[in-house]
Amino acid sequence: MKKPLLLIVAGSCLVLTGSVWAGTKVTIDFNDNDEASPAFDFKTVPRPVANDVAANANFRIVAGRVDSTSGDLSKLHDGQLPQLPDQPKENFFFESGSNGGRLEVDLGHRVNIRQINTYSWHPSTRGPQVYKLYAATGAATNFSDAPKPDLSPEQCGWSFVATVNTCGNGRESGGQYGVSLANPDGDLGQYRYLLFDIAATEKDDSYGNTFFSEIDVVDADSPQVPDALYTFKTGDGACAITLDARQAPALENWATNQLAPVLAAWYPKITALLQSPGYSAPTQFRITLRPMDGVAYTAGRHVVANSTWLAGELQDEALGSLVHELVHVVQQYHSRRNPGWLVEGSADYIRWFLYDRDRHGADLVWMRHRGPKFSPHYNDSYRVTANFLDWVTQKYDREIVTQMGVAMREDKYDESLWQKYTGKSLAALGEEWKRSLMAQLADQSSANKGE
Repeated sequence: MKKPLLLIVAGSCLVLTGSVWAGTKVTIDFNDNDEASPAFDFKTVPRPVANDVAANANFRIVAGRVDSTSGDLSKLHDGQLPQLPDQPKENFFFESGSNGGRLEVDLGHRVNIRQINTYSWHPSTRGPQVYKLYAATGAATNFSDAPKPDLSPEQCGWSFVATVNTCGNGRESGGQYGVSLANPDGDLGQYRYLLFDIAATEKDDSYGNTFFSEIDVVDADSPQVPDALYTFKTGDGACAITLDARQAPALENWATNQLAPVLAAWYPKITALLQSPGYSAPTQFRITLRPMDGVAYTAGRHVVANSTWLAGELQDEALGSLVHELVHVVQQYHSRRNPGWLVEGSADYIRWFLYDRDRHGADLVWMRHRGPKFSPHYNDSYRVTANFLDWVTQKYDREIVTQMGVAMREDKYDESLWQKYTGKSLAALGEEWKRSLMAQLADQSSANKGE
C-alpha cells in the first residue's frame, strides 16, 4: 500500500511529486550557491562517505547515453567529490538534450540496505535531482537486469522504492542537493540490484540533466569507518576549509587537532595582507593529504600535500609548508606575466618571516649553512626571495608584498613598480640587498673564527 511522500527539507522550500512505499522516507537537503562547499555538508542528510558498499559495486548504463563532457561512471562511487559547482568531469550526467536514462548498480550480492544517498552540485538547472528508484534481489523468474525505457521495471522483477524530485517551485534551482532514502522503523530491505530511472530536470533547453556527484549505499550490517573528512570555519567565520585525510588516515588526528587551528587562524591574516580593491578571497577550499611526489601544490581552490613527507616533518616543517599553500589559495594570481619567483617568494615571505619566523628558515641563520659558494640573487625564488622581500619591507616599503600582490592579481605587474614604491630599480635593490647580506655573512664568519 502506498502513502503520501514523507519529506524533510532543510534550507529553501521544495515541492516534490510522487509517492513512496510505506516505510520509506525521503529526506532532501539543499545548500544554495553561496552555502555549497566541496565538503557537501548538509543539515540533515549525511555527507558522502568513501567506504560504503557502492564503492566496489558495478555501475552501468542500461538506457540512455553519457554526455561527451561528463566524467565516467566511477565518479559516482569513487569517494572523490567535485571542488567547484561546475566541474563536468568530476560528475556523471546523461547526454545533453536527452530526457535522462537508466542506471543500474550491482552490489555483487544481497545487502541489507539501511540507506541510499544521492548527491549533486551545479549552479543552475543541472543541480536538482529527478528519478525513480527500484530495487531487486535478482531471484525473480522474470528478472531483467537491464529493463529498457519502454518496459516498466515492476514488470520484470523489480520493486519500486521511491520517487525523488527536488525541483523547486518558482525559484532558482542551482545549488547542492543531498537526498537520503531510508526507513525510520528499520532497514530498506535486502537487495543486490538498484535501478535509478533518471529524468531531466527541465526541457526548456538542453541543459537539464543532473550533475550527479556521488551515490552512497549504506550497509546496515557493516559499521561505517569514520570518513576522515573534516570541515571547519576560519576564525572570522568567512571561509570553510575541508581537510581530506581519507588517503592518509594516520594523519587525521594531526590534521584535525594541529593543522586545522593554524589554518583557521592564519587564513584571515593572509587574506587581510593580500587584499586588493574589489577582490574577495575564496570562501571555501579543500586540502587533500595523500601519498605523492614532491611536497605540495595548489590548483585554484584545491591544495594537495604529500602525506608521506608530512609524516616525517610533523615536528618541523609540516605546518609551515601548508601555510605557504594557504598563501597561494588567497593569491589567485592567474596571469602568465607574473614572475614565478615573486609569487613563490611572497608565499615564503609570509611563511618564514610572519608565521614561522622563530624557525629561522630564510634568514641569516639559514643562509650561514648554505656553504662558501652561496651566491644569492633576489629572483632565486622561495626562501631567498623571501629574504629579499623582508629586507625591502624593513628598509624601504612595509607594504611592498601587498602592493606587488595587487599588481599581480590585476595583471599589472611591471618592474617599474619597484622604482615607484621604493625609489630604486629592482636591479639596484637586488645589488644593495646582496651586498648587505654578504657583508653580514662575512662578519659572522669572522666572528666565528675569532672565537
